[in-house]
Amino acid sequence: MRRSLLALAAMASALMTASPAANASFGIRVGLLTCDVQAGYGLILGSRKVLGCHFKPIGRPSETYDGSITKVGIDAGMTGGSKIVWAVFAPTLQLSPGALEGRYYGVTAEATPGVGIGANVLIGGFDRSINLQPISVQGQVGANIAAGIAGLRLKSPPPPVYKR
Repeated sequence: MRRSLLALAAMASALMTASPAANASFGIRVGLLTCDVQAGYGLILGSRKVLGCHFKPIGRPSETYDGSITKVGIDAGMTGGSKIVWAVFAPTLQLSPGALEGRYYGVTAEATPGVGIGANVLIGGFDRSINLQPISVQGQVGANIAAGIAGLRLKSPPPPVYKR
C-alpha cells in the first residue's frame, strides 16, 4: 500500500515537470476551488462523474458551480465519492462572479488500491485564461486505475427567481 502511494506521488511529480502547463506562468492566485465528486465506475475506456464545487475567491463571497469531469483513456474500476481541491490562477484578481464557468482540458492519472490519490492538470475557463492548479490532488477510496485525457465542465447555477 505504501509503495503504491509512493509510486503515485512519483508519477504526479513527473507529470508536473513534464507538462507544458506546469511550466507556464500561472498569473495570480485568485482563490481555491473545492469539488465533491460523485462515486462511480470506470468504463474501461473512460468515465463521467457529476461534481458540485465551491469557489472561495480571495476577498469575496463563495460561489457555487455544478459540473462534470470526463476522462478518456484507461479507466477501470470503482471509486467512492471523492474530493478534489485546486488553487485557481487567473491574469487578474478582478474576476466577475461566475468567471470560472466553462470547459477545462488536460491530463489525469490516478490509482486507488483501497485508498488512493490522483493528479489532474487542467487549463481553460474564460477565454482559456484560468488555470486550475497544475497538479490537483484528490483523495478517494475504491479500486481503480486511470490515465488519459480529462475534461472538466463548470456551470454557474441560474440566479434565484424571486416571486412577488
